[in-house]
Amino acid sequence: MLTSGGDCPGLNAVIRSAVLHGIKSYDMEMVGIRNGWSGLIEKDVEDLPRSRVRGLARTGGTILGTSRTHPYDAEGGGPENMLRNLRELDIDAVIAIGGEGTLAGANRLAADGLPIVGVPKTIDNDLQGTDYTFGFDTAVQIATDAMDRLRTTGESHHRCMVAEVMGRHVGWIALHSGMAAGAHAILIPEVRTPMSQVAEWVQQVHDRGRSPLVVVAEGFIPEGHDDPLAEAGVEASGRPRLGGIGEWVTREIEEMTGIETRSTILGHIQRGGAPTATDRVLSTRFGMGAVDLVAQRRWGQMVAANGTEIISIPMSAALKGLKKVPVSRYDEAKILFGR
Repeated sequence: MLTSGGDCPGLNAVIRSAVLHGIKSYDMEMVGIRNGWSGLIEKDVEDLPRSRVRGLARTGGTILGTSRTHPYDAEGGGPENMLRNLRELDIDAVIAIGGEGTLAGANRLAADGLPIVGVPKTIDNDLQGTDYTFGFDTAVQIATDAMDRLRTTGESHHRCMVAEVMGRHVGWIALHSGMAAGAHAILIPEVRTPMSQVAEWVQQVHDRGRSPLVVVAEGFIPEGHDDPLAEAGVEASGRPRLGGIGEWVTREIEEMTGIETRSTILGHIQRGGAPTATDRVLSTRFGMGAVDLVAQRRWGQMVAANGTEIISIPMSAALKGLKKVPVSRYDEAKILFGR
């Protein structure tokens, strides 16, 4: 199995349950492919006996390492080379654990004849086909805890506090953590809220003698702008490195209201540390479900959460656009903004 793309809490729990289920239920020999698709291209693998995964459910990150290497674009990639490497390594099947990009590559490889199944992974909870993905609950809990702390210091100094959270294209983390923390405004990529409206909400709260809390997703695009405000260059993969919208929103609020405003960027803190109990259970069930798919030789399929059940769907079902926050969910939260 391999982990690809951004890390998130729960990856190790998937690895642990897959190894234990594979060995105990099917007498499989399990190996880990290091650093995503690059490990398969470079034939960099390690054995995964039961002793290697002991206690992993409670640890964050991924013991296999990860990368954003594309299985087709990288030198040495492509279905022919990867299939040859699998045969030379005596690997019968691959469990690919990753988000939209990883699953798109895995789906394409499966269509080209490679024995691959998928496990959906995205901390932003933006994949189609599954109700939830692991890592999301942990990120929301971490963000909520941080906002609770911001509320107390904000109230002490009568300041407006702005919390920037993850969410490149969707605002699920911002919406859930903001609602949990009692935010007075939540700004998400799906809704181009005018800053005049944000300033009005902040002023209303401040006039009541409260300290306003504004939550903004990193990919929020203010009205009047065409792209997310990314001032930190680009990642190695070429994607814009987001982060900084919170500072921009802070300056705008202070300029428009005169209220002292401070911002905090939670950043990678949301990715690190131990997963919540909810994420540990979901990850464990995903790992076991993926091994069942391998045993059934259901290539091109992935596990998914449907209510409380773990089901299997084609990997292509996760690639039909991002799962965005519905307008109805945002309007529901907006009732509690400002007044």
